[in-house]
Amino acid sequence: MSNYRHWTPEEEQYIRDHWQTQTEAEMAAALDRPEGAVRAKRRGIRCSPKKTWLPEEEEYLEEHWGAISLPDLARHLGRTVNAIKVRAFRLGLGGMLSAGDYVTFNQLMLTLTDNAQSYSYQMKSWVKNRGLPIRTKRVDKCVWRIVYLDEFWEWAEKHRSFIDFSKLEPLSLGKEPDWVPEQRRKDFQAFALQRKDPWTMDEDSQLKRLLKKQQYGYAELSEILHRSEGAIARRCRDLGLKERPVRADNHGKDSVWTDANYQALAEGIRHGDSYQMIGKAVDRSEKAVRGKVYFTYLTENADKVRAMLGDGPWGQGAPEPTVRQGFNLSRTRTEVRKNLSILDAILRKRMNDLGWDDFWQRGMCQHWDNVRGCLMKCSDCDSCSQFKRIRPQYCRLCAREFLDRRKQELCPKCRAMRKKQAQRKYAVLRSRGQR
Repeated sequence: MSNYRHWTPEEEQYIRDHWQTQTEAEMAAALDRPEGAVRAKRRGIRCSPKKTWLPEEEEYLEEHWGAISLPDLARHLGRTVNAIKVRAFRLGLGGMLSAGDYVTFNQLMLTLTDNAQSYSYQMKSWVKNRGLPIRTKRVDKCVWRIVYLDEFWEWAEKHRSFIDFSKLEPLSLGKEPDWVPEQRRKDFQAFALQRKDPWTMDEDSQLKRLLKKQQYGYAELSEILHRSEGAIARRCRDLGLKERPVRADNHGKDSVWTDANYQALAEGIRHGDSYQMIGKAVDRSEKAVRGKVYFTYLTENADKVRAMLGDGPWGQGAPEPTVRQGFNLSRTRTEVRKNLSILDAILRKRMNDLGWDDFWQRGMCQHWDNVRGCLMKCSDCDSCSQFKRIRPQYCRLCAREFLDRRKQELCPKCRAMRKKQAQRKYAVLRSRGQR
């Protein structure tokens, strides 16, 4: 038979009254129990020189773990930071950053884009340009950028066209709003057939073969090659191909946009549809839809258009074009150029009347050099009989008209773009060589 005796309330009270004044051996002799049993009971009833954890303290730690910083938890519970860490580990609360209703910025980028390496680009594109709400959280001596999930979903609803939800696994960020599954389905339809990996030699050969037939436009080539229309146009320029896709008939009876087309366009943008899906709904190419959106709202960013459009009809909230934008828009190009020509003539005449510059037509004359001055050796523009207007030239890439005294194949904007491309390529090759 076992010699175990149950502890009575009187024995437990004796330990509470004498554990600070008597040793465990003395209490064991007084209670007629083994010293180890007295030691175990003393710890069980929380009579210890060390500060024991109360159930209320453990409950507070479980509720606020991950929501309050470690120093604040230690200050509130009257303990050290190390004691908080040890107790949280014994309670199985997990990591500090994994216990709150937030995720780190890197975890979010890895979940949404499957790429956590382009950190500087993501900070600029997601946070600076589009206002993704991020906060900082200190854990020990480290500072982490975190994103609260409720704030993220509120922001994501306004920028649903920017995020590819087809890459987001269901419930990977916890409970999702009601609109997310529908947007994920739309993104699967829009992006599943559009490859984004580098072009292969077989694809280049197929593109050249299709272009030589002169039978396919951008929309048909996009369906055959599973590439976006913008990717096809860029590849044609990179390969230096003279052939181009067949231009769509934008001036026929079927090309006129009806009220039903505008309504379908507005509803598609409100519901977060891609331009490719909207093009299929209105029987237009993706480029035609993008052009119509830019023609009205001066931007192709669907999220910005959705904010300006609201719940009204197509065209509501459209901004007024600036002078530079009006110079390129077909609906305002003629009027803006006419007004600029009148303004230029008035200003040059005023400069001539005030005697500010004898060569007041030098900005338009082919015979002017910024270093040598007038190449025809004239004393001023009023007495000059050799005036020759600068002939307009056309860019080989964008077909835009520009003015330059020297023969150029590219406009200043395209030349700057090519220069930037060369600089980026040189930086990549140099970094590879240093490795």
